Amino acid sequence: MDTLYINDIRAYGYTGAFAEENVLGQWFRVDLALDLDLAQAGASDRLSDTYNYADAVQAIQQLIQHQPFHLIESVVSAIAKTVLQSDDRLTQVTVKLTKLTPPVPDFTGNVAVEITRDRSHLNSTSPSPLKGHKSASGLD
Repeated sequence: MDTLYINDIRAYGYTGAFAEENVLGQWFRVDLALDLDLAQAGASDRLSDTYNYADAVQAIQQLIQHQPFHLIESVVSAIAKTVLQSDDRLTQVTVKLTKLTPPVPDFTGNVAVEITRDRSHLNSTSPSPLKGHKSASGLD
């Protein structure tokens, strides 16, 4: 099996356990490792024979921007499902979601969650995104 890496996808979203995070928002970073067979793409040099990572970038940015949750564990799970659903050739995905500026006093680091899911994850239940949140921008 081959692996396609898509790193440093960034999006501003409204996920967090604290109400302020759901209103003010913050930056998130996503790194992906996608398992699929890339032999045909390597031989043909055609985009249709590989995974179109531009679609994944846009889908992840949209999810983070418009589907807030309380926990980053829920966001990373939703990302895994979204990516796995996007192409039947994907057998497994590893998603690392980093909260770049967590609201922890006297802490200048970041917090990340990494999960690996295969296609059976598509049958699992997921929490619904938060409803009725209002961002500081008012664009939601």
